[in-house]
Amino acid sequence: MPKITFIGAGSTVFAKNLMGDILSFPELADSHISLMDIDGDRLSTSAVVAHKVAAAVGARPTITTHTDRREALEGADYAINMIQVAGYKPGTVTDFEIPKKYGLRQTIADTLGIGGIMRALRTIPVMLSMVKDMEEVAAKGITFLNYVNPMAMNTWAVSRASKVPVVGLCHSVQGTAEQLAHDIGVPIGEINYLCAGINHMAFYTKFERNGEDLYPLIRQVVAEGRVPNWNRVRYEMLTRLGYFVTESSEHFAEYCPYFIKSGHPELIDRFNVPLDEYIRRCENQLAGWHKMKAEYEGEAPIEVHRSHEYGSLIIHSLETGQPRVVYGNVPNRGLIDNLPQDCCVEVPVLVDKSGLQPTHIGALPPQLAALMQTNINVQALTVEAALTGKKEHVYHAAMMDPHTAAELTLDDIFAMVDELIEAHGSYIPELH
Repeated sequence: MPKITFIGAGSTVFAKNLMGDILSFPELADSHISLMDIDGDRLSTSAVVAHKVAAAVGARPTITTHTDRREALEGADYAINMIQVAGYKPGTVTDFEIPKKYGLRQTIADTLGIGGIMRALRTIPVMLSMVKDMEEVAAKGITFLNYVNPMAMNTWAVSRASKVPVVGLCHSVQGTAEQLAHDIGVPIGEINYLCAGINHMAFYTKFERNGEDLYPLIRQVVAEGRVPNWNRVRYEMLTRLGYFVTESSEHFAEYCPYFIKSGHPELIDRFNVPLDEYIRRCENQLAGWHKMKAEYEGEAPIEVHRSHEYGSLIIHSLETGQPRVVYGNVPNRGLIDNLPQDCCVEVPVLVDKSGLQPTHIGALPPQLAALMQTNINVQALTVEAALTGKKEHVYHAAMMDPHTAAELTLDDIFAMVDELIEAHGSYIPELH
């Protein structure tokens, strides 16, 4: 039976969903679930949850808990990464509050923009030490499943620095497909789609039912005034680009320079852009943590429902050989012709006993590739800064960021970067 190590297992709700998915497969029911976190209290709650999940699905796994990462990875066949370096406080709060002083507002700040850059600089060094542990103590042929944002930057850096096979996993492709199916009134089970691009900026190049193009029905949502209030940004981009993007409107608003503009505050209401949204989500999660902890650690059993995350499907296919297609973030090695080689792209991936086999897409529509390139510029420079330690590339990444560049002067960009690096202190290794 495989050993599956959860790194950052104190993310209890997410760990619960993934464990439920994994242990629901009879072939994986006796797996060794190795839970690792630096927070002992959260780790103990996740251990209680793990035993309850196993009982709920009738599985009999070996469950171990660890605060030492190397110990948790000893002999592991799979590692699932779900850490958050520096946490909500001080990490996320700093990423929002300092830019705000310079007039730069954000919504989520975990993928691109100055918040995404800083999160990458905190996270990539930890992930590099993680894969070094895997190279030294994990099973030969370990597969690394990364769920941590900024997805493209983190996965790109690891794929450049290590030979450990890594795939970045997100739920935006399948999640958005379900949302679109709801909007057009077509059951998701009847829809066939092809999606490609970069994480959080992939587009559905096909969205069909029995060979019939469903894009006319999607455009009809706009024509009939049925666009959901929370999704105005993405439908606006559909009308401008001709294709629908995967990640949510609150995310997408900060990946481009069109929606959050200090000179046009009316856009915030027009497109219903939720500024400081991630701060609110974190506060709500923290407020509910103790209530949730009490519920999980109480006497009542836990209900388990299969999630739409790809992690368990990948593990099951690699173990059993059952072929599946998932969407994964992998190096662009001849996959998308009009994006840079070796950048991190999100494409369909065939998984079976032979491993992870990404699909060749060819060229994307030029307007989509052009928009993605503006984000890849930021990703490439941030990865360069993280791998070389050169501070100049942090400035360059911020200069190239579409939203930051549209709002701030060069002097303010440089001053903001300096202030952020100083505020994050030891969470960001010394730059030169």
